[in-house]
Amino acid sequence: MLRIAIQNKGRLSEESVELLHGAGVKFDNVKRKYLVKARNFPTEVLYLRDDDIPGVVASGSANVGIVGLNEVREKMGDSDAVKIVRKLGFGYCRLCLAIPKNETYNGLEYFEGKRVATSYPRILKDFFSKHGIKAEIAEISGSVEITPSAGMADAIFDIVSSGGTLVSNGLKEVETVLESEAVLITNPKLSEEDQGILNELLFRIDSECISRGKKYLLMNIPTASLEKAIELLPAMRSPTVMPLAAEGWCSLHSVVDSSELWDKVRKLKEIGAEGILVLNLDKIIP
Repeated sequence: MLRIAIQNKGRLSEESVELLHGAGVKFDNVKRKYLVKARNFPTEVLYLRDDDIPGVVASGSANVGIVGLNEVREKMGDSDAVKIVRKLGFGYCRLCLAIPKNETYNGLEYFEGKRVATSYPRILKDFFSKHGIKAEIAEISGSVEITPSAGMADAIFDIVSSGGTLVSNGLKEVETVLESEAVLITNPKLSEEDQGILNELLFRIDSECISRGKKYLLMNIPTASLEKAIELLPAMRSPTVMPLAAEGWCSLHSVVDSSELWDKVRKLKEIGAEGILVLNLDKIIP
């Protein structure tokens, strides 16, 4: 039985549940329960605080965890107590240094002798040490962004997503220290049985991640324009091409990233494509 630790609340929790459900692991998302067994896959889901997940996986109390890279780096540092096996493509954020918006910033020397408030003292200490900066690091749990205006710190080091919270507290970003996203971590000492279950889970997760943000295109296109269309649509290996009853025409099927959809459609129309269908994809099996 593979035990997977995930965050007990927040956006990362929701996206972790969505990922596991998309991978065919069905369980009741009842967060008031500490431990929930999957109905159709040899796993159970353990709900925890995000900052507890790396340690619980390292100890072996959970075999696998889904958590932000920022928490892994803060709790584990460069330790090999857990292994990062997949970046999952959601939960994006960054750990940044920020200072009062009216301050002039000319480089990292700004922080020399300053007091910096953070919930991530380990990452910040390593960063300052690497760059030869001697600063006072004040560990704060909670609303780090209010500490400069409250006279508790000269600057902060904290998670930033949109940057709106910084602006509303009169701060500005000056340095990005770590780009973070959700990662899947494992205990490096899995049993052979648990490793087999994990391999199957990773196969499913890879399929789910590949499928995200993809659209399936079907269209009719003049045979004379086929070469140009194939250059536009490389697909997974190459597009599917089938002849139509109408002479000089064929049907072309391909897969594109959602971010490129409208640009591709415009270019396809310019070379004569007609009857373009855009369909949502459920799964791509690598």
